Formats: sequence, C-alpha cells, structure tokens
Amino acid sequence: MGEDKGMKRHDHGTYEYLRHHKRFPHVWCAGCGIGIVMGSILRSVQELELNQDDVAIISGIGCTGRMPVYMDFNTMHTTHGRALAFATGLKLARPEMEIVVVMGDGDALAIGGNHFIHAARRNIGLTAIVVNNSIYGMTGGQSSPTTPLDSFSATAPYGHIEQPFPISDLAIAAGAAFVARGTVYHVTQLDKLIEQAIRKRGFAVVEAVSYCHTTFGRANKLKSPVDMMRQLRENSITVQAAAKADDGDGKIVRGIFHDEEKPEFTELYDQVIERASGSPPPRKRQVRRGWV
Repeated sequence: MGEDKGMKRHDHGTYEYLRHHKRFPHVWCAGCGIGIVMGSILRSVQELELNQDDVAIISGIGCTGRMPVYMDFNTMHTTHGRALAFATGLKLARPEMEIVVVMGDGDALAIGGNHFIHAARRNIGLTAIVVNNSIYGMTGGQSSPTTPLDSFSATAPYGHIEQPFPISDLAIAAGAAFVARGTVYHVTQLDKLIEQAIRKRGFAVVEAVSYCHTTFGRANKLKSPVDMMRQLRENSITVQAAAKADDGDGKIVRGIFHDEEKPEFTELYDQVIERASGSPPPRKRQVRRGWV
C-alpha cells in the first residue's frame, strides 16, 4: 500500500497501530469477540490522538492475553494474573504514559483477583479492560469466576454450582474511580466507554462482555458465534432503560455505573517524594486529556 506523506494519522484508520507484517494471522477462533475489543481499543487511542510511544498495552495469560502481540505500542505479555502488578510498576516509573491492561475474566479475577482489588483501592491511573466470556477458553474450557450458575464447563460437567463474580460491582466496592460495562455487539458504545476510561484520572475499569463459542458455547449448546452475538443484543439493556424497566432482571446492563473524582495514586506518590526529598520528582508529567 502506497503512503502519501501528507496524509494525517486518521486517514490511515487504525492500520498503523497493528504489527501487520509480524504477527498475523492471529490465534483467535473465527468469530471470537476478543478482536472486536481490540478494535475498540485501537479506535479509542486514535480518537484521543495519543502518540504510540506514550501508550502501553499490558496483558497476562489466556486468549485475551495474546492481544498485545498484535498491537504496535509498548507492550508486555506477562505472567498469569500479574498484568496489573506489572502495569503498576510501569505506571510508577512512567506516570505520564497511558497504560491499558487487558485481561480475561479468569486472569483478572481468579489468580489476579488480589491485584485487581488493590489496584482499584489505590486508584492508580490504569485502564483495566476485562473481557468477560465466562470461561477459561485457551486452557480447555474450565469454569472461571464469572461462569454462570447452572451452566456447564470442562470442570462442571454436571452443572456449575458457584455464583459468578459481579465484576463491575466488585470494582466499585474496591474503590475504582470509573466503572462501566459494554458488549462486543454494541461496538460504538464500547468504543466510547473505553475512550472515557482512558481519559479518566485514576483506576478505570471496563467490563467488555464477550462470548466463547468454542468452549462455553459447545458445552452449553449455544450454537454459532452469530447466535451468541444475537443473544448479547437481545439480552442486554442500557443503564437508563434498566432504571425504568420492570423486566430488567437477568439482563446485561450496559453503560457507566460509577464515575468520581478522587486522588490518583502516582500523584500522591510524587507528593511523598517531594516531602521526603524537599524537591519535586525529577520527571515531568504530561497533562492528560480530560484530567482536571
């Protein structure tokens, strides 16, 4: 593809954000929703006009954990459940960077659950995107912390008997500054939610409800990815509609659940450095779009 040097970044779309000469084709199953979430991240970065060198994408292990491999930013593919721990270290060292942490529901809330709670408690300036497909997809279809009650999996062949974690409720209770939920069917809304999360000063969580037709779908006789996508459309409702509806119980509620201004951890950390040393930290902070 020829390139006109006079073209602006937006003229290229999100093509320049992909490692298209190195890492494709991707490993995800045809019809998987994880690629849709990746597209939302790319479009959000583009809309915010962020410099690629100022963006870092961090992940752990699993299907979602492969996402940074395909994106041409600063990236880390870390150990299982530890993506937020690595991201916290990076944010402390480079507070001016925009750091997006992508995790699956198992990666974020099982082995990584403690990191998730304390990243929210600290209100550190990270954007955590949890792709919730209700299963451990890559490792064989075991039940995850968000597997619905009475559904089936490789580790629950006679029915799952544990209540699922409410990701968004947990994030709010733990202290996150921004919490929202979208689905991979409602892509335009998901784009906007991720964009708002990146703008937010503090710990921002977006639960991206997806599906795994290969493991969860087969085990629960949910047919094709198209059918599972259709279920997201038919079984979801906006925050505004849910507030007015009498039959909203059991549906996926989409939108922003929590948005508040509160002290951000690395800013407080800089204040400690200044109090201890008598001078400001020897690093410069950039003013992020949307920060007050």
